[in-house]
Amino acid sequence: MALPLLALALGLVLLVWSADRFVDGAAVAARHFGMPPLLIGMVIVGFGTSAPEMVVSAFSAAQGNPGLALGNAYGSNITNIALILGLTALVSPIAVHSQVLRKELPLLAAVTALAACQLWDGVVTRFEAVLLLGVFGGLMGWSIRQGLQKKGDALGSEMAEELEAMAMPPARAAVFWLLVGLLFLIVSSRLLVWGAVEIAQGFGVSDLVIGLTVVAVGTSLPELASSLAAARRGEHDIALGNVLGSNLFNTLAVVGIAGAIHPMAVGPEVFFRDIPVMAALTVSLFAIGYGSGARGEGRRINRLEGAALLACYIGYMVFLVFTAFGG
Repeated sequence: MALPLLALALGLVLLVWSADRFVDGAAVAARHFGMPPLLIGMVIVGFGTSAPEMVVSAFSAAQGNPGLALGNAYGSNITNIALILGLTALVSPIAVHSQVLRKELPLLAAVTALAACQLWDGVVTRFEAVLLLGVFGGLMGWSIRQGLQKKGDALGSEMAEELEAMAMPPARAAVFWLLVGLLFLIVSSRLLVWGAVEIAQGFGVSDLVIGLTVVAVGTSLPELASSLAAARRGEHDIALGNVLGSNLFNTLAVVGIAGAIHPMAVGPEVFFRDIPVMAALTVSLFAIGYGSGARGEGRRINRLEGAALLACYIGYMVFLVFTAFGG
């Protein structure tokens, strides 16, 4: 058991490090080649921070561990809203100004409903996976077009400030770190998947539970780090955009890629336990946003609401652990 634990820990550390190198290298390379800041924020950073979930779930599906693949995707969504937004709001209440981000929440709710409909029969077929990828491609194209048509978008402005503050290495160095980050993403993901499966088998728990807990938190660390840093700098659009964008990536692209590689049988607990939690947290963001606006404070997630989200996450984790060990 010591070796799988070491593999899991080392895999998580390397995964976070490589994702950071991948995002920085890709963002700087894109800047060198003239990509607009808004596109860098929506596409490069969006893909980069979700790269751990994508690679881990792809390897999990390919190796016949659908529970780990789905647990990673949906567990990351729950972690993003309840843990990351909760902690970020405790650091600094999160205000939303960007029109792009205000449109993402209804889209996320619709995508969550689509995921629930697909899981009703207990399987994600290859056709359903391709459908998810098609919806993802359409949404990305629409979002990019909408963003580029608007002048002075808050997300684009904040991304431009981020890029200006970064040290700009030569394009060749940026491409080097992009490739290094991608290589270690693959290596660390394989290490993490092996360790997670071995631990699940050793403790007699499902790989779904391991995916929902340890692996989901580990692959969400890039979003946590970037959201907390953005909140401390007062860049609320980036903080909230990281979470909403990542959840769209996870539900559509991560599950879509995994299902396209190998159709996945889904246990009933995913539909009756995990999907409702994910949906309830998504709906709670509507309640928080409209409730804040009604009090005349502007749309924001305050510290009290952040603490409530964090409490929900802790309760969900306790419930998972309790049921996993036959409580």
